Amino acid sequence: MSTRTFYTAGAVLAAALLATACSKPAPSEEPVRAVKVSTVGASSIQSGSEFSGEVRPRIESRLGFRVAGKLVRRPVELGQMVKAGQVLAQLDPQDYKLATEAARAQVAAAATNRDLAAADFKRFKELRDQNFISGAELERREATLKAAQAQLDQAQAQLNSQGNQASYTTLVADMAGVVTAINAEPGQVVSAGTPVVQIAQDGPRDVVFSVPEDKVVMIKAGSAVDVKVWASKTTVKGVVREVAASADPVTRTFVVKVALDAKDSLALGTTVSVVPQAFDRSGVQVIKLPTSALVQSGKSTAVWVLDSASMTVKLQPITVATADGNEAVVADGLQPGMQVVIAGVHVLSPGQKVSIYKEKMPLAPVGAAQAAPEIVAPAVAKATSDTAAK
Repeated sequence: MSTRTFYTAGAVLAAALLATACSKPAPSEEPVRAVKVSTVGASSIQSGSEFSGEVRPRIESRLGFRVAGKLVRRPVELGQMVKAGQVLAQLDPQDYKLATEAARAQVAAAATNRDLAAADFKRFKELRDQNFISGAELERREATLKAAQAQLDQAQAQLNSQGNQASYTTLVADMAGVVTAINAEPGQVVSAGTPVVQIAQDGPRDVVFSVPEDKVVMIKAGSAVDVKVWASKTTVKGVVREVAASADPVTRTFVVKVALDAKDSLALGTTVSVVPQAFDRSGVQVIKLPTSALVQSGKSTAVWVLDSASMTVKLQPITVATADGNEAVVADGLQPGMQVVIAGVHVLSPGQKVSIYKEKMPLAPVGAAQAAPEIVAPAVAKATSDTAAK
């Protein structure tokens, strides 16, 4: 081969290589992704609405003194059972005793003035009967007697009032129950009406829970509810006794009180879950999907629907009504019979080809592999004995 021919062949090969390097590579085909699908069908709702509640007494009173003073004694403690008439707390009564003694002295003075006016009236009446004095003089003595009697009545009423004030320094239970709160301690100066002890009255008990304002219209007085005790997993029946007329200004929820049967004596403060039968939707046929099938498309929720003819997927907007456990209840956008992708939704694109994922069956264990230790063990033992003999 001549030198010129060699260089000509090299130039042609270099040009071919350069053309190949400058040309664009052929685009690779998008891989066919395997996805899990589920056929849309109607099914019944399994779960209902539950609310957290607490067992409370039907009547709970916050008791306080009717007079002001310094608290010197409080013989009851939190959680203690008390009886009607039992002493709960005691104020320093010294000032009220002194006021009572002063009122008693005023009664004595008024009684003396009344007796003196009565004696004068009697004497002047005898003189008037003998025409020794005029009728006007007798009327003045009678008016003096009436004024003295009125002063005596006033002093007596004031003495009774002061006596009541002194008795108010002792706080007693007006009903049997249990102490649920202590709001004052000995040594504290309390004003009249300040709550000192809170008592839950013995008797019927309620379950109290809160309901959102969009669901309160479904709860009516007299409707039945199921009360589930978290601690013991027992369920008791109750009846709605009262529904709040206005919403809480902070939480915007309505308080509902459920009356329990007298035989279902649950401990005060027990945490329960309340299931109103008005919210029972068991048996209602709806379309449900796993939450893994949902994707966010802009401001709406959508799912990937499989076209079985072309094995491609398209995005289908839906409307989610509520949740049923870990599944979403679809109100609009799907029809029974559609195939919806429930796994692998975040790596799909409109029109993408997919295949249906099939789980691989586990391989059956090989029997020969299990028998291998029985064959190898004798061979190893024989080799070991031969080595020892050498």
